[in-house]
Amino acid sequence: MTDTIPALSRRRVLVGAAAASAAATVAGASAAHAAPPTARPAQPLVTRDRVAGARLTGGPVRVAADFADRLDDWLAFWSANSPRRWSSPVEVDAEVGSAGAAFTLRAIRVVRDDEQVEAFTAGRVDAAHLATLASLYHHFPLVGVVAGGGLRVTDGLAGFTGATEQVAFAVAACSELWGVRTANAGAWRDQVGGRRADAWAAFTRASLRRGLRTEAY
Repeated sequence: MTDTIPALSRRRVLVGAAAASAAATVAGASAAHAAPPTARPAQPLVTRDRVAGARLTGGPVRVAADFADRLDDWLAFWSANSPRRWSSPVEVDAEVGSAGAAFTLRAIRVVRDDEQVEAFTAGRVDAAHLATLASLYHHFPLVGVVAGGGLRVTDGLAGFTGATEQVAFAVAACSELWGVRTANAGAWRDQVGGRRADAWAAFTRASLRRGLRTEAY
């Protein structure tokens, strides 16, 4: 079985996600105006130069302890569902916010056939982009697509919330990874094996494996 990652439609994957992000930003601003936000207790910061064993290319960063643990779990999960020819991730190109509570992913590098390669890179629109987006949604509640295609997360419990970005991702995954071109915001849950919103974890894991072409093992 090949692990070649096919190219996807930039319009469907990035333009649609950006539009969804803009809509969600407006909705979020309205919600914030309607009710005061609940302050989250400050988390202790730890110094990390790696995520799940992969070196952070920018050097050590200060990150909230529970967020660091969740990032470790995410990358280990991504790696466990990647092609067997790939090593565990060796480098992660990412930015961490000054408060240690935001993480923007730019690239994941692995070793394949004794050569270091970019298994995911923000500027390349292919199935690995959607697969990596799925892996982040498996561990975090909201994933933002930033300039250049980077993927940004903050800490929080994963799960289906119905947020605009989540639904946009689900529709794109159904269309581009599962081949269901008729998927839309109202019916995507019915398109992939009858999965419901309460099976979000199963859907994101299956989409990760499908995007990296590892669903057969």
